Amino acid sequence: MRGRAICAAPPTRSIIPTNCRWPRASGLTSDGPGLWAVTAPPAPATTPLAGGAQVQVGIIGGGYTGLSAALHLAQAGVSAAVLEAGAIGQGGSGRNVGLVNAGLWLMPDDLIARAGPVHGPRLLDALAQAPALVWDLVARHDMACEAQPAGTLHCAPDARGKAALETRAAQWQARGADVALLDAARTRARTGSRAFRAALHDPRAGTIQPLAYARALARAAISAGAQVHTDSPVTALDPDGAGWRIRTAGGDVTCARVILASNTYSTAPFAKLRDHQSVLPYFNFATDPLPEELRAQILPGREGAWNTRKILTSFRLDAAGRFIIGSVGQLGRLDTTLHRAWAARAMAQLYPALRDMPLRHGWWGRIGTTPDALPRLHEHAPGVWSISGYNGRGIAPGTLFGKLLAALSRGEITAEDMPLPRAPIAPDGLRALREALYRGGSGTVHLLGARV
Repeated sequence: MRGRAICAAPPTRSIIPTNCRWPRASGLTSDGPGLWAVTAPPAPATTPLAGGAQVQVGIIGGGYTGLSAALHLAQAGVSAAVLEAGAIGQGGSGRNVGLVNAGLWLMPDDLIARAGPVHGPRLLDALAQAPALVWDLVARHDMACEAQPAGTLHCAPDARGKAALETRAAQWQARGADVALLDAARTRARTGSRAFRAALHDPRAGTIQPLAYARALARAAISAGAQVHTDSPVTALDPDGAGWRIRTAGGDVTCARVILASNTYSTAPFAKLRDHQSVLPYFNFATDPLPEELRAQILPGREGAWNTRKILTSFRLDAAGRFIIGSVGQLGRLDTTLHRAWAARAMAQLYPALRDMPLRHGWWGRIGTTPDALPRLHEHAPGVWSISGYNGRGIAPGTLFGKLLAALSRGEITAEDMPLPRAPIAPDGLRALREALYRGGSGTVHLLGARV
C-alpha cells in the first residue's frame, strides 16, 4: 500500500481564483455567496500554505467537518493542519439554509432499519445530540453566528404530510425526544401562516448564520493551535514512510493520518468522494429586512421551517429580519428567472403581506445525496478517513462527525466505535438519472407551483 500514491493527479485549480474574495455588496446573484457573505463577520486571517509543514493529522477541506475535526484535535493537543482549496466555507458550509437539525431526512425507524441493528441506534442517538454540540461550541467559543436554538417547524400543507408528521412524531417520542405535534391552530400561531394543517416542533434544533459559523469554527481552531491554510488546493496525496504527504502548489504537509473533508465539492484528486453521490442543487432567496410589524407576525418564535413536500420549501428569518425562502434547484441562466418567480409566488402564498416584496439576494449550493439517504464512512487507506453524503443535513452532523473523525484519528476510539460502518466507495449507477430528475422535477414544480 505504501509503494504508490493512492490519490494523485496533475495540479488542480481552486474552484474560484486564488486572488478572489467573496464580495460584500448586496445584489441578486446566480452563483455567488449570496446573503451570508454580506452579513457574516470577517473570516480569520489565513494564508496559502507556503513551504512545508509537519503535523500529526492533515485535514483536506475547510467546511464544518474539517474545521470541527481541527478544533477538537487541537484542543486535545494533537497538531493539525487544514488545507482548503478556496475560502473558509466556500462550499456547502457557506451556502445552506442555516437549519441546525437533529436526525436525518429519514424517519427514525427507517434510519435504524437501513443502518442495521448495531449502527442504527448508535447513529440515531448521535445525530439526536448533534445540535446540542453545535450550541455548546457556539457558547463555549463565543461565536458570533446568529445562533438561535429556538427549534424548527416541519410543516404539513396537506393530509398526507400531516400523516407523515404523526408517524415521525410518534417514532421520536418513543425514543424519548421532546418533540411536539402541533394542530392547525397552534401551527398558525407559531408560523404566522394559514398554509399548514400541522407542524412538528423540535426544540433540539434551530437556526444559524451558516457561513458565520464556519468562520467561527476556523477562528476557534486557530486559537486552539491548529493551522488553517486557504487558497491551497491539494494536488496529490502520497505515501511518505509510515505516514502521508499532502501536496499543494505552495508546499507539502507531512502527517501520520489524514481526514478528507471536501465532500460533494471535491475535485481531483479526490473526485471519487463527489462521484459516489448524487448532487441535489438547492437555492435560497432573501428580502431586505422586513418592517418590525411584519417580523412580529412571521415565525414570531424565530424557528426555522420547511414543509413536507417532495420538492420542499424552506423558510426562516435571519437576525436582521430578512425573509429567506429556498427550495430544490440551481440558479443560472434561465433557471434563475424560473426559480425567482416561483419564490416570489410561494412567499406571497405563505404570507400575503409579503406580496411584491423584492428579493435582494439569491444563491445556491450542492447537497450530496446517497441512494439510501445515509452518510458514508470511508477508509481510503490505513490512516486516511472520510465521511460524506450528509443528504442535506450538514451543520449538526458535519460538526459531530468532525469531532468523531478527530477522536478516530488520534486513537481515542476505533472504527468499530463509530456510528457508521466502513463502506467502500461505490459509484452510483443512477447518479446521472437522479440528478436529471432533481433538476427537471424542481423546474416543473416551480414553473407550475404556488399559482393559487
